[in-house]
Amino acid sequence: MERFDFIELKVPAKAEYVGVVRLSISGIANRMGFSYEDIEDLKVAISEAITNTVTHAYEDNDDGEVTIGFGVYEDRLEVMVADHGGSFNLNEVKDGIGPYKHTDSIEDLKEGGFGLFLIDALMDKVQINNNYGVIVLMTKYLNETEVGFDDDQISTTQ
Repeated sequence: MERFDFIELKVPAKAEYVGVVRLSISGIANRMGFSYEDIEDLKVAISEAITNTVTHAYEDNDDGEVTIGFGVYEDRLEVMVADHGGSFNLNEVKDGIGPYKHTDSIEDLKEGGFGLFLIDALMDKVQINNNYGVIVLMTKYLNETEVGFDDDQISTTQ
């Protein structure tokens, strides 16, 4: 089994906490050795994912929480954003995760579409899990060569 560190962060589902999460991902990615450009991309992607969650998951509810998980691997950073306050079982999440495809209609995605296209452009891989609320799993590789030439930026695993 591949070794990794897992960091979990829970914040109230309020726009004013996006900055706290951006600082967290910036610190983690910096420690891992990501370039300045990649760190900026990660910050924008996580901001979009959290903003979508805050906007769509808890429209009339001030008590919501967003759970963010960081899987720190030797060659990549995996970031999960979930619109529920529970803790992650990383393997369970990965078992239930499906690819996000450009052909998916925006209306079918609770996150609200446009943010997802931006996240997809900034990250190497984007996956969605709808089993318990919505979980977006985003992957950024330390070296772009890890992504491979055949891979589109979105996983298309059948």
